[in-house]
Amino acid sequence: MKIFIKGLPLQVEESELREVFGDFGQVRSLRIIKDRETGQSRGFGFVEMPNAEEAKEAIRNMNGGDYYGNTIFVAEAKEDRPEGNGGGNRGGSFNRGGGNRSHSRY
Repeated sequence: MKIFIKGLPLQVEESELREVFGDFGQVRSLRIIKDRETGQSRGFGFVEMPNAEEAKEAIRNMNGGDYYGNTIFVAEAKEDRPEGNGGGNRGGSFNRGGGNRSHSRY
């Protein structure tokens, strides 16, 4: 399943994001979209996870969560999703700086 993420803090690297999604299952591929001119993150990206249930669990836990002070939007990627057409907060909790997640790293 392909997952779309937006609202990523600019300092987040692909290796860190791969590790975060890896807490939920195997990550097949991951890509943070970068500006062609500057090489800086554009604040969104895609993750592909081969197991749909693990991907859905990642979406449930991360959507609407706090990631280094940014509220992130995490959803199943849609080929026809116009940029900026996000969803609402589904009440997920993902607080990279500490919080009440069940994963001990956070």
